[in-house]
Amino acid sequence: MTIWLLGLILVASVAALGYRQGAIRVGFAFFGIVLGALLASPIGHLVSRLLGALGVKDPVMLWALGPVLAFIVISSALKVAGAAVHHKVDVHYKYHAGDLRLALWERLNHRLGVCLGALNGTAYAILLSLVIYVPSYVTYQYSTPGQDPKWMAFLNQLGHDLQSSGMNKVAAAIDKTPQTLYDLADLGGTLYRTPLSQARLANYPAFLSLSERPEFNDLASGPFTEAWARQDPINKLFANNAMQSIRGNPELLKTIWDTTADNLSDFRHYLATGKSATYDPITILGRWQFDVGASVAALRRAKPNIVASEMQKVRRYVEAAFSKTRLVAKPDHKISVRDVPPQRVSSPAGGSVGLLNYTGQWQEAGNKYQLSFNSMQFPATVEGDRMTIKAEGLDWVMTRED
Repeated sequence: MTIWLLGLILVASVAALGYRQGAIRVGFAFFGIVLGALLASPIGHLVSRLLGALGVKDPVMLWALGPVLAFIVISSALKVAGAAVHHKVDVHYKYHAGDLRLALWERLNHRLGVCLGALNGTAYAILLSLVIYVPSYVTYQYSTPGQDPKWMAFLNQLGHDLQSSGMNKVAAAIDKTPQTLYDLADLGGTLYRTPLSQARLANYPAFLSLSERPEFNDLASGPFTEAWARQDPINKLFANNAMQSIRGNPELLKTIWDTTADNLSDFRHYLATGKSATYDPITILGRWQFDVGASVAALRRAKPNIVASEMQKVRRYVEAAFSKTRLVAKPDHKISVRDVPPQRVSSPAGGSVGLLNYTGQWQEAGNKYQLSFNSMQFPATVEGDRMTIKAEGLDWVMTRED
């Protein structure tokens, strides 16, 4: 009912304005609406870049303002041109055509203006349905009835009314929004409704590099996770300081968008099943933790004659030195190892006293892998959820983190 009421008011008001302005100005305005709608998207991208260069960082504002400003500029230019042509015609009939011709022209101009005004109102109603259709599809995914901000609740209600009226089909017919946007909106809604998916989200191979960035570490370790688990309204989640730092970083947002869009289908399957058709064949990918018991057992098998007292010393050393050791192998062939006791591998990238962090690369070698840290090479084999790295003195046995 709301949509039909808005449409009726819009058509009636623009038709009345058409009677007042006349056919010429309203006709130019109609072409401005059509041309603006056709060019809003391609020119809007350029406007969004300009706004970004001027300091606008919010991605939602850039996405929405670009096409809107492009439409306003184009339609306004046609209205200015229509006013200029109307002025010339008006001067001709007032001062050069005589009273009879002037009276006939004014009657034709006003009546035709009403008809064209109604056409303009219809065009505006269709565009309004599109303006409601796209953002309400996104916001509806994150609705929390009774807790949403007023603007979001109103937009969701308009979206519901749009669907009830059937105007959503009209909006969908002229919608040029990439399908990827709707797929990502669906994915975001799924993640928002299922906080327990956080573990799989962090362990998906394509996101391993992102998850190690400090912005995401702050997000995972702070109150954001608790708010997510409580299903707090989406505006409160976005107000989190860690989330604000991500939203204020355009390069990081582009990386997130590109990574997610490129792996969208596979990632959605991974969330549902824990299996990835794209990355599961690369068995080294993922997070690994040092397995103290398995590493000590491997040493015992390698040195069956080692005395018990020496074995106890080795176990105590391994437990103290490697209990926090973690390894992450990423799809870009990079590898990072954290909290490792000093080893002869490469120059440390940082770390606390006594424990170091290293970065390197991995390469596939037949059914095995080769880990490299500068000039040092370490062969590795992966069997299921266990990886064995051949190192000097002690083989590293690591198990995959869930």
